[in-house]
Amino acid sequence: MTDSAQLRVDLLTREYPPEVYGGAGVHVEYLARELRRITDVRVHCFGAPRTEPGVRAYAEPAALTGANAALRTMGVDLEMAAGCAGTDVVHSHTWYANLAGHTAKLLYGVPHVATAHSLEPLRPWKAEQLGGGYALSSWCERTAYEAADAIVAVSAGMRRDVLAAYPSVDPDRVHVIYNGIDTAQYAPDPGTDVLARLGIDPALPSVVYVGRITRQKGLPHLLRAARELPADTQLVLLAGAPDTPEIAAEVEGLVAELREKRSGVVWVAEMLPKPEVIQVLTHATIFVCPSVYEPMGIVNLEAMACETAVVATATGGIPEVVADGETGLLVPLDQAGLDGTPVDPARFEADLAARLNELLASPERAAALGRAGRHRAVEHFSWDAVAARTLDLYRSLLK
Repeated sequence: MTDSAQLRVDLLTREYPPEVYGGAGVHVEYLARELRRITDVRVHCFGAPRTEPGVRAYAEPAALTGANAALRTMGVDLEMAAGCAGTDVVHSHTWYANLAGHTAKLLYGVPHVATAHSLEPLRPWKAEQLGGGYALSSWCERTAYEAADAIVAVSAGMRRDVLAAYPSVDPDRVHVIYNGIDTAQYAPDPGTDVLARLGIDPALPSVVYVGRITRQKGLPHLLRAARELPADTQLVLLAGAPDTPEIAAEVEGLVAELREKRSGVVWVAEMLPKPEVIQVLTHATIFVCPSVYEPMGIVNLEAMACETAVVATATGGIPEVVADGETGLLVPLDQAGLDGTPVDPARFEADLAARLNELLASPERAAALGRAGRHRAVEHFSWDAVAARTLDLYRSLLK
């Protein structure tokens, strides 16, 4: 098949606007938008009905109400696979949709592409959230990956992780295609109305975190490191959607402890609209990404595109995005295992505080790193290039 206009691609995902809470959902949103310009795209997602043409949402099967969360996901996946009849290629994102892609591959005899945004073997803390369902989520991912016609890794670090976690996968089937960023949308916003509403003082330095409350994002480490920040520095946490009650309680306790000793701790638990996040990022002195596991970290790109300096952990694919000393500073992390657990949490937290304080002491340097970060985002991480490379991969599987 050579005419891309005749190529039908079905993207399978848990998240899709307006129900997006993580990097995988952002990825699918923009990938779908760009692919539509060059081929026929259908999107299958979880949740409430969507009005967008070519997008179909699936509710959890009523018969599985009250069942383990992973089992409910598998039920959605089977219905999603049924909805892919007539496709040329299926492309699944995260374990939540991997079973749908694998089933559609078997059912319709079409290639299955799976994008690795994260890996279940590297997230053992998910057992806290899913219980026995973690064995099911792991089975879904392993089964799909080992049979997939191609696996897209969002960074070279992610590719290494895929091959380490699944040694039976042929390395030739694992392709690196970076996440992208819409630098027209993610651009500096000089406005301050959102800051005023949230209680952020633009005249004072600020360190901003944006992300879910989950073990991999390292928020508790940041909250401990924040004890060492200057008294006039604001800590802004756009942090919600906790994985478990346990980590929610841990974060709440650490925030309360921090607030007892200092002012300027702003915690926004609800998911803010993109324009509001962009304004907060624009006015941040530093964006901080304390993740202990991060295949790429698309949020770092978002901050860079807003001309904000980044301090991030040197783990996973982050060093491929954040150029140390050029667009931000990287924090070393010695890890105990594949799940990213720090060998010495106190040392990691001290190093994180030191990098933050280094830039807070030199706002001119932070601003220069931010300007360089936007230049890097514009030059190297456009979504149209991501879509073109992805379409080339689809075509190669149909020859």
